[in-house]
Amino acid sequence: MVCQLRKSLYGLKQAPLQWYKKFESFMLEHSFHKTQVDHSVFVKRYDEGDFLILLLYVDDMLIVGQDTRKIASLKKALGKSFAMKDLGPAKQILGMHIVRDRTKKVLWLSQEKYVTKILERFNMSEANLVGSALSTNCRLNAKHA
Repeated sequence: MVCQLRKSLYGLKQAPLQWYKKFESFMLEHSFHKTQVDHSVFVKRYDEGDFLILLLYVDDMLIVGQDTRKIASLKKALGKSFAMKDLGPAKQILGMHIVRDRTKKVLWLSQEKYVTKILERFNMSEANLVGSALSTNCRLNAKHA
């Protein structure tokens, strides 16, 4: 006997795929496009040059954009279609600690806790330090991209 599901049930093998299909459909309806490199990254470009980027990882989302009103509008639309919590400005995602200084327009990403955890896991927390191949006074900008 074979049954056809009309709705995804939590815990079933195909549930994550069904959820992603629903989410993808929502994003495409709202004029977002999947990137070809990573299908969990959705981008929407506006005529005036603004953009929104939504990064999806399992059931976590990170929304990046220049216009806070557009971000708020997207969050509101997502909230109508999906059960979600807004945790405010991102402080951490995928093991990366995020610190931003809006006044100086600076963003720091750190994986110090993750690296420490990996070193402890492999009994290397007492290993000798080695200098970085990247100069500490090197400043990255658009020309380096």
